[in-house]
Amino acid sequence: MTFDELQLHDTLLRAVKAEGYTTPTPIQQKAIPHALTGRDVLGVAQTGTGKTAAFALPILQRLSAKAPAGGARPVRCLVLTPTRELAGQVGDSFQTYGKGLPLRHAVIFGGVGQNPQVQALRNGVDVLVATPGRLLDLMEQGFVSLRSLEVFVLDEADRMLDMGFIHDVRRVIKALPPKRQTLFFSATLPPDIVDLARSILTDPIRVEVSPASSTAETVSQQVYFVEREQKRGLLTHLLKEGNISRALVFTRTKHGANRVAKQLEGAGVSSAAIHGNKSQNARERALDEFRSGTLRVLVATDIAARGIDIDGLSYVVNYDLPNVPEQYVHRIGRTGRAGASGTAVSFCDAEERAYLRDIERTIRRNVPVVEDHPYRSGQPAPRPVSHATGAAPEARASGNGGRPQGAPRPAGNGGGGGGHSAGASRRRRGGRGGGLAEAVDRAAPRAAARRRALVAPAAMAVGVARVAPGAPAVAVPRVRWRRAPRRRPRPRRCLRAGRRRSGSERLSPAGGLGRP
Repeated sequence: MTFDELQLHDTLLRAVKAEGYTTPTPIQQKAIPHALTGRDVLGVAQTGTGKTAAFALPILQRLSAKAPAGGARPVRCLVLTPTRELAGQVGDSFQTYGKGLPLRHAVIFGGVGQNPQVQALRNGVDVLVATPGRLLDLMEQGFVSLRSLEVFVLDEADRMLDMGFIHDVRRVIKALPPKRQTLFFSATLPPDIVDLARSILTDPIRVEVSPASSTAETVSQQVYFVEREQKRGLLTHLLKEGNISRALVFTRTKHGANRVAKQLEGAGVSSAAIHGNKSQNARERALDEFRSGTLRVLVATDIAARGIDIDGLSYVVNYDLPNVPEQYVHRIGRTGRAGASGTAVSFCDAEERAYLRDIERTIRRNVPVVEDHPYRSGQPAPRPVSHATGAAPEARASGNGGRPQGAPRPAGNGGGGGGHSAGASRRRRGGRGGGLAEAVDRAAPRAAARRRALVAPAAMAVGVARVAPGAPAVAVPRVRWRRAPRRRPRPRRCLRAGRRRSGSERLSPAGGLGRP
């Protein structure tokens, strides 16, 4: 199928061909014909599949058919996006495809002054691309009216939910006229998004180019098992040894993004971080430098990287695995766009194994593991056995009656213990094992077990224990004790006079101070 078969206007066809597009993507082939007829559409597709053109082209054709000749221009189409970057890119698409059409568009988002945006609204716009927060602000101030709206587009609805904008979206929807066309696009369909779609769509056509929560086939996925402390070294190694011209690195936190970017700069790799705490100008400057090749690595959080479209980006690195599996789909969707090939590399430490299992269940495939690398993590340390009262004496810490590691067993033990059995033999011989000494001997193992249960890991060394006679040896903690410093009691002060109360002073029956 070609764009000529989609029954688009000649002006739109010329704009599409000027961008070098000849064949529509699968989501465009399925969504555009239904959108041109005015039907509501539920589109399920990953990022980078061309879904922006799937709703921009039919909207431009519909609005241009009855464009106002002059006078006031009410907002006739609203496109709601989760991030500033995505809003800017959607606005650029309307600008590109709408060349030669008598239509105006505006983009409004937070993080910048609102005066230029208000002026654009006063001049009149046909298509308004907005983020929820800034849109609600301008609506409350009376600068935006949606009474004449004809088409409503909710783009990347699942990210709206992830970022906590779902309540703002519902507030915007309440202000929309009931008679409208709604185009609903999402990469995944969690239950809350399904409920939202049912509440705002009327007899929709569902178009799906791949199973929900799946990843593009053109993206090669790899996972490296590595200790958390070794991630920085592994990332530097891949950037210096591998054939990676540019890479987008994802972290879970803003501070983590700053730290990784700083560490890469120290290693001689040009990089910058973008996240929610960065100003809009700083984020745009970093994106421009990354696109131009001035920056080799861009470190970003999930929110800041949403909507980033970098031509020719071949590498995405998950420095931290996301704790929400759907975010993995969005992350690696930054590469392998529009049919191009790409590589998604993930670092996984011991605490992130559960995240990896959730991701593999979500995408319905196992991510190949790269074993041959210099920072491969070793086997997990064995779990220490629990210290019961009847455990073998070798499990007891040094200095509590136990046998030192490697020392021979005392004769006559019968495989029992050291100090405890020796005390019992003294009692059998009628020695000094009776009375108070016998009670202390019985209580010592229990007290030692309680103390060992409270030991901090930093104070542990490795010992050997057998949980039962004849059982194999197991590594257990051995404790080195420190006495906690004693705290001096704070001096009591007189409640009224504000002076220290001496030991000879006491409270009188009337509540005051008196002396005996």
